[in-house]
Amino acid sequence: MLSLDVLGPGGPYRSRRQESIRDLAGNQVATLSLAPSLYVTRAIKALRRAPVLPVDTRIEAFARAGRAFATQTIGGLTPQEYQHTVSTVTGIPITVVRHATDEIARAAERIHLGVENARPAGALTSWRDPRARDGAALWTRRGSVFAVHAAGNHPAVHQGWFDALALGYRVAVRPSRREPFTPHRLITALREAGFGDEGIVLLPTDHTVADDILRHADYGMVYGGADVVGKYAGDPRVLPQGPGRSKVLITAEADWEPIVDTIVESISAGGGVGCVNATGVLVEGDPSPVAAAIAERLAALPSLPATDPRAVLPVQPLGPARRWDAYLRQRAAGTKAWLGGDGIVDDLGDGSAVLRPAVHQLDSPFAEQLGLELGFPCAWIAPWDRDAGIRPLRDTLVLTAVTTDENLIDDLMAEPSIANVYVGDHPTPWMEHGLPHDGYLAEFLMRTKTIRR
Repeated sequence: MLSLDVLGPGGPYRSRRQESIRDLAGNQVATLSLAPSLYVTRAIKALRRAPVLPVDTRIEAFARAGRAFATQTIGGLTPQEYQHTVSTVTGIPITVVRHATDEIARAAERIHLGVENARPAGALTSWRDPRARDGAALWTRRGSVFAVHAAGNHPAVHQGWFDALALGYRVAVRPSRREPFTPHRLITALREAGFGDEGIVLLPTDHTVADDILRHADYGMVYGGADVVGKYAGDPRVLPQGPGRSKVLITAEADWEPIVDTIVESISAGGGVGCVNATGVLVEGDPSPVAAAIAERLAALPSLPATDPRAVLPVQPLGPARRWDAYLRQRAAGTKAWLGGDGIVDDLGDGSAVLRPAVHQLDSPFAEQLGLELGFPCAWIAPWDRDAGIRPLRDTLVLTAVTTDENLIDDLMAEPSIANVYVGDHPTPWMEHGLPHDGYLAEFLMRTKTIRR
């Protein structure tokens, strides 16, 4: 059985308060130490005192850590043992965990891309630059300590705070108690690669202590649902990362049949558990043929244990799976079920169940279900017309717009609440290192000031 310690500024710390982590069958696989409030306070103070590594040293350390994360034994676990553990605990398909491992490594090795791309082209990175003699803009941090309340729905979510560490912030990560294995492995690799015990810490806590981490940090980022976004919406020091509500829009002149597989990939890639997975598909005209084609493809996906290399759908303990099913039935009342109407729970017979895909058709582009994001492939198909405009498309992380209407594309690009627009045959989960996810994190953490010397 694994023992995951707090990774504090003085090294690993095993607290008296520990939490059991169990696999899908209910077997205990690890214990997680929980940091008390006083320990959190002292850890953040130690981060403030920690020296900032030179930027080149930080970039090189990231590359070493990424390679180690994907290829070396860390904390007693080989990469294969780590991946198997994450899959058996979370129910994320093992192939998804493996892919995420490689993605995290690549993100670490290419961290310079995001850091450089986010910096204003005319801004200097050092006051020592000779161009500062005549006056120039200097790219500089707003604070020194950045805190993260991390999500546990997907290992690759931890790429989200990389830029803060690369920019010179000292970072405190509160891991999800559902999946602490990825951040524990990653932070161990980063510390061993050169960031040291005082450059980045892992502070597992319960909910009563969690806010202490944000309160003592200069800036923070929090993952969660609409309730979390609402809680921190008024705090300028905290960047909420809420539901993605990613969507696909198909206009009347576009030929949708050749890209059905792209739509299905948007809905189900990575097990359908990510914020970039499409949950809404809006169709100008009759949405029924699109819904039928999507449902047919999704129905063919196999139900397999999460650790099966052919698995593509998420697995949950039987009790939570049945609660997901009951919740979906409640929210889908009155809609047309193309898939999942008879239930989404496929019992594997070992205390766990596969969450099968669901496809429901709505009557209106303003139906509240279009804002619903669940932890499995679930798509809501709705009609759309020009009178509705971009209102149903607001508050969207990724929008794939299958259209040739350039005026509409202009409107989508100009809409502040749509974070990313992919025009044409591109799945919503597509991402590229160095490009913004929900804006660059540096937009939140950095500023320019004038320097002349």
